[in-house]
Amino acid sequence: MVLDVAISNLTAPGVLAFALGMVAGARGASLRLPDAITGGLSMYLLLAIGLKGGEAIRASSPGELVAPAIATLALGVTAPVLAFAAARRLGRIAVPDAAALAAHYGSVSIVTFTAAIVAVDVAGLTSEAYLPALVAILEVPGIAVAILLAHRHTGGRLGPALTEALTGKSVLLLAGGIVIGAVASPAALDDAAPLFVGLFPGLLALYLLDLGAATGARLSDVRKFGAFLFGYAIAMPIVLGALGLVAGTAAGLSTGGIAVLAVMAASASYIAAPAAVSIALPAANPALSMTAALGVTFPFNLLVGIPLLLWAAQALGT
Repeated sequence: MVLDVAISNLTAPGVLAFALGMVAGARGASLRLPDAITGGLSMYLLLAIGLKGGEAIRASSPGELVAPAIATLALGVTAPVLAFAAARRLGRIAVPDAAALAAHYGSVSIVTFTAAIVAVDVAGLTSEAYLPALVAILEVPGIAVAILLAHRHTGGRLGPALTEALTGKSVLLLAGGIVIGAVASPAALDDAAPLFVGLFPGLLALYLLDLGAATGARLSDVRKFGAFLFGYAIAMPIVLGALGLVAGTAAGLSTGGIAVLAVMAASASYIAAPAAVSIALPAANPALSMTAALGVTFPFNLLVGIPLLLWAAQALGT
């Protein structure tokens, strides 16, 4: 079963595009897209996911969302605390860098989340349509708690950083898309479906191609930061993904929903978190957290984490 899930995920167009970009980037033949196109694609993905989540929220009863929201919020608080403690106590990493890692691993990779949704669909499972709303619930607390941890140890700039976490582009697009999807008429959403639904898989594959090229170019940084960072970037998604499985099961999610929530917990942000960290923790080395999140954890989740967590969710449901 786990082999079938892994094969399905590994042969998805988006994953194959990521692998192509990573190989090219590692060999110096970068397939990076222009920054303007990459920025536009990230905005498109966030808005499209938000629209889908908002539409689902409108069709859901408030009672359905209470337990999943509480479970997700608990993950958003727990994940950065664990990530910070592991970096400090096991890696002896300085406070600013440990807090930066906590912000990245406490937050969410929206592209990994999207890949998990696709993998669940390919596996023939259904998942709760309101899951994009849980991304917003997990995104902000993960960053905020990491910033608070750093402030507690160093007295950094708390207010501006929390403002960035709450009003950053990724959060605004995701939350704004959810609101639009919740209040727009069904007919209007149907008119927009060719762009936000029909083109979604192809544009996701194009975005993953660019991320693969960026990841391949960073592979040499993994060796530079040593064995601990590599081990940390592999261990954290496994530990946090297991917590996500527990949280999803406790919240009463479907098998597909449990898998997606676990992947959300296992992922590491490389869009929202760096923006907040650059303000809150100017002393932190951005290459450290970005190498871990994008150079190791992101490909690990695409190639191993998603099929493993999907298999685990299915095993829990049997």
